[in-house]
Amino acid sequence: MEQETSVLRLVYPQWQGGDISRLVTEIPDPAEASTGYYLGAQLLNFLAPDNGQKTRVVPVATDAAERRSADGVLDRNVIVAQTRAAMDILEIERPRRIVTLGGECSVSVAPFTYLANEYDGDVAMVWIDAHPDITLPGDGYEGFHAMAVTACMGLGDRKIVSELPARIAPSRILFVGLRDWERREIEIRQRQYGIPHLPPAEVARDSDALIGWLRACGASKVVVHFDMDVLDPAEIVPAVGVVPGGMKIDEVVRVIDDIAREKEIVGLTVAEAMPRIAIRLKNMLGRLPLLRE
Repeated sequence: MEQETSVLRLVYPQWQGGDISRLVTEIPDPAEASTGYYLGAQLLNFLAPDNGQKTRVVPVATDAAERRSADGVLDRNVIVAQTRAAMDILEIERPRRIVTLGGECSVSVAPFTYLANEYDGDVAMVWIDAHPDITLPGDGYEGFHAMAVTACMGLGDRKIVSELPARIAPSRILFVGLRDWERREIEIRQRQYGIPHLPPAEVARDSDALIGWLRACGASKVVVHFDMDVLDPAEIVPAVGVVPGGMKIDEVVRVIDDIAREKEIVGLTVAEAMPRIAIRLKNMLGRLPLLRE
């Protein structure tokens, strides 16, 4: 029987959306680097306050031995199955608010589109990230985590998008902390979609520009994606991305608090944690006598 859950903590250790092993050079095994997001999600859940929220874990395959592309998306068929599994959990639990702990940043796609459907489209999306994540199949980079926002808009791979219950219009999307488009065509596409962005400097001292956008967007509910590569690597390196000039931890916390004061946050994702040190420590422990048996 379906039941309604007020707040659901969704641990979503999906790693298949990333193709990042070459960027994590201190971890020599490509499979281990790729699946680092899996450990990242577990670590976030361990570190997050234990406040009694009901927790569900999305089942995620861990075999990285043979990765396959389909229609321009790496591990597309696996991602379709895991998206369906996430949606099944949400349809059973029927949460009104969701905290998602990932995993690479495509873990926001299922819960955010679920919430957009749950609130009949009365949802705006604030995407706090160094990257816009609006690539499409065929762009060259096949990692689905770079297609997360376009998927939320209902664009991209048809098999993945067909699993989603709603779409979020570009007029209801705002990028915060954006500083790395990676390719010129992505910057052009952002302008074509008409999605505005606030670079780190515009939210460093206050959230006035963000609050102005929230008041004009027309939605009463907000979903917030916090990609950890938005953070300044001069302060902390918690993710794969290390582009300089990012946001400080206190700035991100203040921005999200200010959103919550202005509108009701119904979805919050923290994603892209790449625990490089924890992975290396795990490897060290596995080499010690009495532990490596």
